[in-house]
Amino acid sequence: MTIPFKSRPVEFHQHQLFPSNIFDLLSQDHECYLYAELFEQLDTARVESLYSIKGQHAYHPRLIVSILIYAYSRGVFSSRQIERRCREDLSFMFIAQMNCPNFRVLSDFRKNHGPFFQDCFKQTVKLAMELKLASLGHISLDGSKFKADTSKHKAMSYGRLKEKEQALCAEINALIEQANRCDSEEDQAYRDKTGYEIPEDLQFKQDRLAKIQAAKQALEAREAQLNPGKAIDDGKQISFADTEARIMGKKGAFEYSYNGQISVDADHQIIVGQHISQHANDKQEVEPALQALQETTDQMPDRISLDNGYFSGNNLQVLEQQPVDAYVATDKGEKPPKTPLGDSERKLVKADFIYDEATNTFTCPGGQTLTQISESKDGSRVYQGRADACAECLFKPRCCQSEKDQARTLSTDDKEVLRQNMNRKMQTPAAQATYKQRKVIVEPVFGQIKNSGFRGFSVRGKEKVAGEFSIVCAAHNFKKIAKAIVTGFIRPEFGNSATQPTI
Repeated sequence: MTIPFKSRPVEFHQHQLFPSNIFDLLSQDHECYLYAELFEQLDTARVESLYSIKGQHAYHPRLIVSILIYAYSRGVFSSRQIERRCREDLSFMFIAQMNCPNFRVLSDFRKNHGPFFQDCFKQTVKLAMELKLASLGHISLDGSKFKADTSKHKAMSYGRLKEKEQALCAEINALIEQANRCDSEEDQAYRDKTGYEIPEDLQFKQDRLAKIQAAKQALEAREAQLNPGKAIDDGKQISFADTEARIMGKKGAFEYSYNGQISVDADHQIIVGQHISQHANDKQEVEPALQALQETTDQMPDRISLDNGYFSGNNLQVLEQQPVDAYVATDKGEKPPKTPLGDSERKLVKADFIYDEATNTFTCPGGQTLTQISESKDGSRVYQGRADACAECLFKPRCCQSEKDQARTLSTDDKEVLRQNMNRKMQTPAAQATYKQRKVIVEPVFGQIKNSGFRGFSVRGKEKVAGEFSIVCAAHNFKKIAKAIVTGFIRPEFGNSATQPTI
């Protein structure tokens, strides 16, 4: 009876009569052929100048960056796994041109050439704009947190750092004193031992003290920049492994992270601007985002949409100074409630109060005027009404929340006029229709990046992290460009005809 299964090819156990190209095993329209042509468009002169003709020849920088970007586009981020793919995966072997760089070579190149990767990202944006895949007619800015290459278990608070520094200093002094007596008391103290136990212990504690002091100095420098002139809270923490990472919370979980910011074009979800932030929120990110966008594209977008995380006085002021039509979602407390003021169960929010720019006052629904009672150096202001008027007001149960029965207060800043203007603008149907597009512009891009497997960085330090994030964004752009070519939406001169369908 004949077995109804395919037999092994004759070539499985013997060589073919004529030699063949191993890459013929790949399908004719495999994406690696197109990626190889796209990578040829990269200008690597900036990093080539760093190499010397002396010594052993290095891998060409274009080869290394091509391998890294292709690996990130396929969801492979570990340098060891990338090396393995270059040995076993035909598409990786084609991109690597049958070379197989050691994982150390790949890892060191990724760590040491952050500025070059940012330049590569900018080249992908310019290529996309030349191919008419991005027009900067409407962009959306958003941020997402990516885990740093460290953990909460490799961190210590400022108070604990000071305690450990004092304790280690005392222990080291005691060991030094004991070591000074070592020679004269060697026979009595050690007998048949070598006498090297104390110096080894001393070396360990000195190394530990150096790490403690380095972390303490980094924390003090950070707080001096963020809160100049203020005493450092003992609860402030810093990581030993990555002193530039910050504790950031997301859905109740807190871990050391970086805040990745991207500006995405509405046409084909091309990332046209990106930067790394150490801030846990987005209240200061518009200015660096627009600066990164200007450096990459040499122009400003026509329109920009942002979620309510960017609704801050500083961001609104930056947008006001730029020739861009901005749409920023109103913060929850600033947004006019949908339920009527007469609803007895609704609490009164800031939007229920009317601001008068001329007198710099708020008027409450009960007719009382709230005047400014304080202003801090950063522009934050506090307004308060009169306690006697609040006590007689019918809205008091829904308005005053003070446990000490104080009058109602409101907090804002010196950009309240800008807040009010954006509030009114976002209530118009045209603004709401424009902002509605945001959810299909930038949010899917972060989903695509994270679904590919990228959830955290493999390098440490803000500069190196910025370089790796540039690889991530460049890989995303190459995927979008490749898709546009394969589907026939664009037909660049360099496109491989095998990957382009005929009309």
